[in-house]
Amino acid sequence: MTKEMLDAFAVLESEKGIKQEVIVEAIEAALVAAYKKNYNQAPNVEVEFDEKKGNFKVLAVKTVVDEVQDDRLEISLKDALAINKAYEVGDTIQFEVTPKDFGRIAAQTAKQVIMQRLREAERSHIVDEYSQYQDEIVTGVVERHDNRFVYVMIDKVEAVMPRGDQMPNETYNPQDKIKVLVTKVGTDSKGAQIVVSRTAPDMVKRLFEQEVPEVYDGTVEIVSVAREAGDRTKIAVRSDDPNIDPVGTCVGPKGARVQNIVNELGGENIDIVKYEKDPADFIANALNPAEVIAAQFGEDEDEKSALVIVPDYQLSLAIGKKGQNVRLAARLTGYKIDIRPESQVEFVDENTEDNAASDDLSSETDNEKQE
Repeated sequence: MTKEMLDAFAVLESEKGIKQEVIVEAIEAALVAAYKKNYNQAPNVEVEFDEKKGNFKVLAVKTVVDEVQDDRLEISLKDALAINKAYEVGDTIQFEVTPKDFGRIAAQTAKQVIMQRLREAERSHIVDEYSQYQDEIVTGVVERHDNRFVYVMIDKVEAVMPRGDQMPNETYNPQDKIKVLVTKVGTDSKGAQIVVSRTAPDMVKRLFEQEVPEVYDGTVEIVSVAREAGDRTKIAVRSDDPNIDPVGTCVGPKGARVQNIVNELGGENIDIVKYEKDPADFIANALNPAEVIAAQFGEDEDEKSALVIVPDYQLSLAIGKKGQNVRLAARLTGYKIDIRPESQVEFVDENTEDNAASDDLSSETDNEKQE
């Protein structure tokens, strides 16, 4: 081992972020494994690294005993005292056993173990560094793509964007700069893996946090997001400050804020609606731009279903193209929504019911008097 190895350690630390101690530990483990495999030695071997010279020594560790049973593991007290008079029974002594012909087979074995340890260290380094970006938006550069993934370089690390996370209205070309949401930082059988997305609902939420200061500082809260990426998104917003209009704040002056997000998402339509505690009002807002006459809720609270009545001429608008408007409204509110036109629903006036009941009671009283 020479100065070149120490220089290589420095390069690995600067380019891969792997500290020299980790690399040295990997090489030590490799040399121990290679020595045991190729020289059929007992498991009492250690490796010592000289940082100044860049040298590794293979050392056999033997225990001082009164009577030697296995000379590979033990040394007699008499022989130990001949080396140093301070040794006692139970002490351990190291003997250099680095073979002169530690050659090609051992080197190949060592190389395999070293590469494995380096991959593990690099994997751990990537996970540690990029886990802070989990569920955050980062800017990357498209490197290449195949039938399954778009490969995006984030700093010096390659992330993958699966087909389901790619916008259907976008084409990704090499060297394109794109914003992506980091959805997963972990490992698999091939190493560290960073998964990114442009279709996740949280992508829209994070874009609003970047574009709208009131969303970033929590003055305006995004309660829920329902998205069909590349086509349309609905978001529900609220604010505890009565002086702030959460919808207007997110739209921005002349629609500038929301338009910037629409442009970033390739023209995806974004509906911003006000969240209401009253589920009927919230559902009515979620079905915007359709007008809602009334909403009736099922008796089973766990099922969370609602029958929504709209004017006949608003039926197709409420349902939306291919059912998209009502589908997104259902995801946004968490209710299963059944839309009916006004002409198909019979309304019963509560006052009429009360009057009818009163008339029945009066009739019964009169009959009793006559009897």
